[in-house]
Amino acid sequence: MKKIIILLFIILLTSKSKAMRSDTDTSYWKSKYESTLGFSHTSLTNWAKGGENYSISSNLLLNIYQDYKRKNLSWNNYLGIAYGISKQQSIEGLRKTDDKINFLTKGGLYAWRHWDYTGFFEFKSQFSNGFAYPNVKDHISRFMAPAYFQLSIGMNYKPADYFSVFISPVGARLTVVTDTSLTHRQEGAYGITGDNTTLWQVGGSINAIFKKDILKNINLMSKLDIFSNYRENPEKIIVGWENNVLMKVNKYISISLSTMLIYDDKAIAVTNSRKFKDILQFRETFGIGLAYTIFH
Repeated sequence: MKKIIILLFIILLTSKSKAMRSDTDTSYWKSKYESTLGFSHTSLTNWAKGGENYSISSNLLLNIYQDYKRKNLSWNNYLGIAYGISKQQSIEGLRKTDDKINFLTKGGLYAWRHWDYTGFFEFKSQFSNGFAYPNVKDHISRFMAPAYFQLSIGMNYKPADYFSVFISPVGARLTVVTDTSLTHRQEGAYGITGDNTTLWQVGGSINAIFKKDILKNINLMSKLDIFSNYRENPEKIIVGWENNVLMKVNKYISISLSTMLIYDDKAIAVTNSRKFKDILQFRETFGIGLAYTIFH
């Protein structure tokens, strides 16, 4: 139920444009909806070189962009959802390969040239339980565990429709872990100790986004998030860098490549019961499948 409420809230925010449009003029809004559904399948019979006899995987990616511009006011919204699963013959059950919820909104008031006074809000989490395979008994993440919220004020620089940089000298970052079993089992995970479920950080941030057709039928979306906590070890910068490349074969078939790089000294990764701090996390997903894009 909590998942449904959160998703409805996000969808309502991103679709609030309907209430703000006039009856006859929708030119102030630009919308784009991207969706891809990729599949891969492997089957071997008497294969002399060996390998997994049967495997199948699927990955869903959805990006929604809604931008409003009228006179001195601007409002930009982004919702990114991804989920992937795989099944192999030698392994019982399904395994998660990708899981992302990312909602971003920022409103601006024109300052001068390409600069706006801007307020910024972002939410990040995941849908379902995650595991440090092959251990499938003890989950290490779940919905809202962790979840990240960032609220900042600053200046937004947008020299072109496809590129913008938000620079904030002051803002708040909230980490939420609603499942205390995670922080009890991994003492200090996400910087949270004891029976606490939240971690507040105050600091400066830079958030940049680039989205453009870099070649014919090849679109790149690159999103960089940087945060420095003023109150504790400001030199240990939190970094999140996401890249999505969508290559369209035709109207309905596409090739997609998605990468995510994370550095966060508060996060603790668990692999086969071993704990590592101050590590660089990286994920890469490649797929071929169905794609559909709508401009509005």
